[in-house]
Amino acid sequence: MLEIGAGLGSLTRLLAAAAGVVRAVEIDHRLMPVLREVLSSYANVELVQGDILALDPARLMNEPGYIAVANIPYYITSAIVRHLLECPKRPARLVLTMQKEVAERICAEPGDLSLLALSVQVFGQPSISAVIPAGAFYPVPGVDSATLRVDLHPQPYFTDEQREMFFSLIHMGFAQKRKTLRNNLAAGLHLSGEEAARYLVDADIDPQRRAQTLSLVEWKTLVNELKDLLGAKREQETPPA
Repeated sequence: MLEIGAGLGSLTRLLAAAAGVVRAVEIDHRLMPVLREVLSSYANVELVQGDILALDPARLMNEPGYIAVANIPYYITSAIVRHLLECPKRPARLVLTMQKEVAERICAEPGDLSLLALSVQVFGQPSISAVIPAGAFYPVPGVDSATLRVDLHPQPYFTDEQREMFFSLIHMGFAQKRKTLRNNLAAGLHLSGEEAARYLVDADIDPQRRAQTLSLVEWKTLVNELKDLLGAKREQETPPA
């Protein structure tokens, strides 16, 4: 297991009792003496002092199929999720405590999807395992929390090249959330409204729909329909070596 934010070791001890190896990362160097003392009887725990966003999870975790666990400050939740999901050696599962509202957004279904939800769901299936009331923490935060579990897909949903196109495409689609896909894609790909509508119709998508209503399957269909345009756009934006 990879634990992010070991703190005073309360969760680390429980993980150590259940896992073969626990690598516990803690950014605050002042907590390291306490952690070493608290965890001294656990031979399967390795402590790492540092910022997880500056560390490569692929170098930390040699074992395949590891689980990443974190109880982290809300303001870096998205950055850590992205860091773990986009690294070369992804975990098999994420178990993260975060703001309940953010967890619900990640688990959203078509009709209420967001960039954040799609950015997670392209890698795995999210679900909320538990809701934790604010009073369970000290000091008491102003919001409830939730435990988000993400089981990563055994095989990537996109190839690396397709995934780059997918992220480029969804950023265009959500550029102005209240606008239709027809208008957002026309602006993002420098097409006329009629041309953008034709690509959407060819992908069996109503041009008047909005980005938040498309399923991941529909986004994949649209990526395949627009792959030549998206590839050309990426080449134009790539600086020369």
